[in-house]
Amino acid sequence: MLTNIEHIGIAVKDINASNELFTKLFNIAPYKSESVESEGVTTSFFKINATKIELLEATNQESAIAKFVEKKGEGIHHVAFEVDDILTEMQRLEKEGFILLNKEPKHGADNKLVCFLHPKGTNGVLIELCQEIK
Repeated sequence: MLTNIEHIGIAVKDINASNELFTKLFNIAPYKSESVESEGVTTSFFKINATKIELLEATNQESAIAKFVEKKGEGIHHVAFEVDDILTEMQRLEKEGFILLNKEPKHGADNKLVCFLHPKGTNGVLIELCQEIK
Protein backbone atom coordinates (compact mmCIF):
# COMPACT_ATOMS: atom_id res chain seq x y z
CA MET A 1 0.00 0.00 0.00
CA LEU A 2 1.30 3.47 -0.88
CA THR A 3 1.38 5.33 2.43
CA ASN A 4 2.59 8.83 1.54
CA ILE A 5 4.86 10.83 -0.72
CA GLU A 6 8.37 9.93 0.46
CA HIS A 7 10.18 12.54 -1.63
CA ILE A 8 10.30 14.44 -4.89
CA GLY A 9 13.43 13.90 -6.99
CA ILE A 10 14.88 16.80 -8.97
CA ALA A 11 17.56 16.23 -11.60
CA VAL A 12 20.28 18.91 -11.57
CA LYS A 13 23.43 19.65 -13.55
CA ASP A 14 25.51 20.91 -10.61
CA ILE A 15 24.60 19.68 -7.15
CA ASN A 16 26.76 22.27 -5.37
CA ALA A 17 25.11 25.19 -7.18
CA SER A 18 21.70 23.59 -6.67
CA ASN A 19 22.38 23.06 -2.96
CA GLU A 20 23.10 26.79 -2.69
CA LEU A 21 19.94 27.67 -4.60
CA PHE A 22 17.64 25.40 -2.57
CA THR A 23 19.32 26.40 0.71
CA LYS A 24 18.34 30.00 -0.09
CA LEU A 25 14.85 28.96 -1.19
CA PHE A 26 14.06 26.76 1.82
CA ASN A 27 16.22 28.69 4.31
CA ILE A 28 17.77 25.40 5.49
CA ALA A 29 20.82 23.37 4.48
CA PRO A 30 20.58 19.85 3.11
CA TYR A 31 20.55 17.27 5.90
CA LYS A 32 22.24 14.51 3.92
CA SER A 33 24.36 13.95 0.85
CA GLU A 34 25.53 10.63 -0.56
CA SER A 35 26.80 8.88 -3.64
CA VAL A 36 24.78 6.00 -5.11
CA GLU A 37 27.31 4.22 -7.30
CA SER A 38 24.81 1.71 -8.72
CA GLU A 39 22.72 4.57 -10.15
CA GLY A 40 25.63 6.82 -11.11
CA VAL A 41 24.41 9.76 -9.01
CA THR A 42 25.24 12.01 -6.14
CA THR A 43 22.22 12.95 -4.06
CA SER A 44 21.41 15.69 -1.61
CA PHE A 45 18.32 15.78 0.63
CA PHE A 46 16.37 18.68 2.08
CA LYS A 47 13.53 18.22 4.57
CA ILE A 48 10.74 20.72 5.12
CA ASN A 49 8.46 19.36 7.83
CA ALA A 50 7.42 15.93 6.47
CA THR A 51 8.36 16.72 2.86
CA LYS A 52 11.71 15.65 1.43
CA ILE A 53 13.32 16.97 -1.75
CA GLU A 54 16.11 14.91 -3.33
CA LEU A 55 18.54 16.59 -5.71
CA LEU A 56 20.27 14.20 -8.13
CA GLU A 57 23.42 14.94 -10.12
CA ALA A 58 24.86 12.42 -12.58
CA THR A 59 28.34 11.11 -11.84
CA ASN A 60 28.70 9.56 -15.29
CA GLN A 61 27.22 10.14 -18.74
CA GLU A 62 25.56 6.70 -18.81
CA SER A 63 23.36 7.30 -15.76
CA ALA A 64 19.62 7.79 -16.10
CA ILE A 65 19.98 11.29 -14.62
CA ALA A 66 22.58 12.32 -17.22
CA LYS A 67 20.29 11.11 -20.00
CA PHE A 68 17.28 12.86 -18.43
CA VAL A 69 19.10 16.21 -18.10
CA GLU A 70 20.44 15.94 -21.65
CA LYS A 71 16.98 15.23 -23.06
CA LYS A 72 14.71 17.36 -20.84
CA GLY A 73 16.97 19.66 -18.86
CA GLU A 74 16.94 20.13 -15.12
CA GLY A 75 13.67 19.58 -13.30
CA ILE A 76 11.39 17.14 -11.56
CA HIS A 77 12.59 13.64 -12.31
CA HIS A 78 10.34 11.47 -10.14
CA VAL A 79 7.84 11.28 -7.31
CA ALA A 80 8.61 8.65 -4.68
CA PHE A 81 5.99 6.95 -2.54
CA GLU A 82 6.68 5.15 0.72
CA VAL A 83 5.43 1.56 0.97
CA ASP A 84 5.29 -0.84 3.90
CA ASP A 85 6.21 -3.94 1.87
CA ILE A 86 7.90 -3.22 -1.46
CA LEU A 87 7.77 -6.82 -2.74
CA THR A 88 4.02 -7.11 -2.15
CA GLU A 89 3.41 -3.69 -3.72
CA MET A 90 5.54 -4.56 -6.76
CA GLN A 91 3.55 -7.77 -7.28
CA ARG A 92 0.23 -5.94 -6.89
CA LEU A 93 1.17 -3.19 -9.33
CA GLU A 94 2.52 -5.64 -11.90
CA LYS A 95 -0.77 -7.58 -11.73
CA GLU A 96 -2.58 -4.26 -12.28
CA GLY A 97 -0.63 -3.86 -15.53
CA PHE A 98 2.06 -1.38 -14.49
CA ILE A 99 5.51 -1.83 -16.01
CA LEU A 100 8.25 -2.23 -13.40
CA LEU A 101 11.65 -0.91 -14.47
CA ASN A 102 13.35 -3.39 -12.17
CA LYS A 103 12.09 -6.86 -11.26
CA GLU A 104 13.73 -6.85 -7.83
CA PRO A 105 14.02 -3.95 -5.40
CA LYS A 106 17.47 -2.37 -5.31
CA HIS A 107 19.35 -0.29 -2.79
CA GLY A 108 18.74 3.42 -3.28
CA ALA A 109 19.67 6.58 -1.45
CA ASP A 110 18.64 7.40 2.11
CA ASN A 111 18.70 3.76 3.32
CA LYS A 112 15.83 2.64 1.07
CA LEU A 113 14.93 -0.31 -1.12
CA VAL A 114 13.52 1.11 -4.35
CA CYS A 115 11.68 0.15 -7.51
CA PHE A 116 10.60 2.39 -10.38
CA LEU A 117 7.46 2.24 -12.51
CA HIS A 118 7.72 3.10 -16.20
CA PRO A 119 6.27 6.55 -16.91
CA LYS A 120 4.43 5.23 -20.00
CA GLY A 121 1.92 3.64 -17.63
CA THR A 122 1.69 6.51 -15.14
CA ASN A 123 0.72 9.50 -17.29
CA GLY A 124 4.34 10.38 -18.01
CA VAL A 125 5.45 10.52 -14.36
CA LEU A 126 8.32 8.33 -13.19
CA ILE A 127 7.12 6.75 -9.93
CA GLU A 128 9.50 5.36 -7.32
CA LEU A 129 8.46 2.98 -4.58
CA CYS A 130 10.56 3.23 -1.39
CA GLN A 131 10.80 1.01 1.67
CA GLU A 132 13.02 1.79 4.64
CA ILE A 133 15.75 -0.85 5.10
CA LYS A 134 15.50 -2.18 8.62
